Amino acid sequence: MPDPEMSSDFVPPPPADAPATEADDDALARAKAEAAANYDKFMRAAADLENFRRRSVREKDELRLFATSRVLEDLLPVLDNLALALAAARQPGADAKSLAGGVDMVLAQLKAALVSHGLKEINPVGLPFDAHHHESISASPSKEVPEGSVINVVRPGFLLNGRLLRPAAVVVSSGPAKAGHS
Repeated sequence: MPDPEMSSDFVPPPPADAPATEADDDALARAKAEAAANYDKFMRAAADLENFRRRSVREKDELRLFATSRVLEDLLPVLDNLALALAAARQPGADAKSLAGGVDMVLAQLKAALVSHGLKEINPVGLPFDAHHHESISASPSKEVPEGSVINVVRPGFLLNGRLLRPAAVVVSSGPAKAGHS
């Protein structure tokens, strides 16, 4: 292998105390310009990231504050109709049958508003008891309903988009009454 110092293309590095050449000054200037440009890019990226973080926090806070607004907008007519029903009930000679019919319509309106937002009522009469969605509050004998099935719903349960909010409180059949028991 030939000695690099003996090659005709070899240029030895200048001594440490040698004066800088114009080429060295140009290379240094280019390196400084590149470093400044990279630093500027870094600072802009850091600022963009901080702005994104702040915007995300602000949007999350706004979402939390106004997430229920659509639900509440759908419930306002129900509130209005309940106020009208109360005003009608306070009138002298109010007809209980028509008031009950009006309140029944308001209940249907409320249920429709809640269903439109993902609420589903659990009303399992006649279905087998399911511990994941039902809460047994008692058992009762029944000739008509098979053992382990729901006879009566004391309080309906609710699912919100498939997630249990409240189990249905139910009475479960213990099957036909046993002989000798009253």
